[in-house]
Amino acid sequence: QVHLVESGGGAVQAGGSLRLSCSASGSSSRHYVIGWFRDDSPGRREGVAVIDLDDTTTYADSVKGRFIISKDNAKSTIYLQMNNLKPEDSSMYYCAARPAGKVAEPLLFALFDYWGQGTQVTVSS
Repeated sequence: QVHLVESGGGAVQAGGSLRLSCSASGSSSRHYVIGWFRDDSPGRREGVAVIDLDDTTTYADSVKGRFIISKDNAKSTIYLQMNNLKPEDSSMYYCAARPAGKVAEPLLFALFDYWGQGTQVTVSS
């Protein structure tokens, strides 16, 4: 089982930056693929970025060139650097974990088993 705790959310103006952190703990947490998601329509979450065990990254088209996902294995922490934020980026952001393995849709939220409690990001125009 993996326990995830997000931090770093807040309120910024459009064009600003935030860095979200996801602290992972639990048995074999380093053997999990970690992703960042945000609330979309009710009951659904949009995949924002995912980082695999080999550091391969996948991004949603809406954030490519603006967001960067990275990890520090020594600290068991996964980061989401968000630059040039837009009002439409406002949402609750979650990190999530799934067992390693190649999947057809890396950003699909239904594939992820473990979730943090979320951190709110608000971008004003």
